[in-house]
Amino acid sequence: MDEWLNYDQFDRATWHSFFPSKRVNLTQENLDAIKSLNDQISIQDVQEVYLPLIKLLQLQYQNYIQMQLQRLTFLKKPSRRIPYIIGIAGSVAVGKSTTARLLQILLNRLMPDQRVELVTTDGFLYSNAELQKRGLMSRKGFPESYDMERLLTFLNDIKAGADQVTAPTYSHNTYDIMPDHPQIIEEPDILIVEGINVLQLPSTQRLYVSDFFDCSIYVDAEAELVKQWYLERFGLLLDTAFKNPDNYYYPYTKGKREDAFKMARKVWDEVDLPNLNDYILPTRNRADIILHKTHHHVIDRIYLRED
Repeated sequence: MDEWLNYDQFDRATWHSFFPSKRVNLTQENLDAIKSLNDQISIQDVQEVYLPLIKLLQLQYQNYIQMQLQRLTFLKKPSRRIPYIIGIAGSVAVGKSTTARLLQILLNRLMPDQRVELVTTDGFLYSNAELQKRGLMSRKGFPESYDMERLLTFLNDIKAGADQVTAPTYSHNTYDIMPDHPQIIEEPDILIVEGINVLQLPSTQRLYVSDFFDCSIYVDAEAELVKQWYLERFGLLLDTAFKNPDNYYYPYTKGKREDAFKMARKVWDEVDLPNLNDYILPTRNRADIILHKTHHHVIDRIYLRED
């Protein structure tokens, strides 16, 4: 069966033609400040890909608010805020974090009356101590390494309109959760949830994370390209963040560079690639929108699920 059967497919030029605005209100410096270390994004990318995407999200959000209001009126219930939740999935190193941060900034600027928050699911990983206790350190990032019950409870509280909800956070310096630094989410109108696991279907749960999403986006690229970006990022980190003695990978900066890259390739081959093939990529066809990347992180195709 053709996996793209239920999607409309657009090249970049056609996608841009749907909303050919040039009003960005961002500078290249703004973009450089939010992009991941080895990601690439330009003002042209914003104009040709992200502004049409934001326009589509605005239309969907307006329809969502109208439908919620009509439903509450029909049920004779008092009006209340029911946040609109956007999920963003994809492999490690594919650039989904950049996409999430950019969407948050653009939505905040183009919809100034709405409160837009961003949460990553890294914080819902079990702590390293807990992973070691469960014998799962070598499976970090796989579905069983996440506290899915806690993530589902968080999303349920958000959708229920709780005034304040806390989310755990994660340090990419120590590669562990930070229990003393929770993220406080207060009354969002739109919540973006970004993570490799947000479209997965864990068999042990009654609910899926994606059940709470009103729109889902998958950032896609060929595995060999993602591996290249992963190793490029690793090399940049060796020269920057990893030089911090507190960093989890600091010991690898003291030895031979080729030994460090040998370790990185091993992690990719034994952890990240199997996770991509077995658990992340199979969720792609559950997304409403797929942003396909080619060389140099260029988005060349956009797939939109048919209604």
